[in-house]
Amino acid sequence: MATNGKTGDGHRNGAVRDRSQFQHPDNGHWYKRDTNSGQIIDVNKGGQPHKGVRKEK
Repeated sequence: MATNGKTGDGHRNGAVRDRSQFQHPDNGHWYKRDTNSGQIIDVNKGGQPHKGVRKEK
């Protein structure tokens, strides 16, 4: 997992590991997936991707 720096600095230090995300083509939601198990972890319904998580191709 990514580490966080000082409180209030507004960014992560490093990338989130063992996670990827993809956008569902029908509804436009972003889904976060655990790359080890393949299970869906979280859904971001706001139309914006998760921060610091790599995108699947």
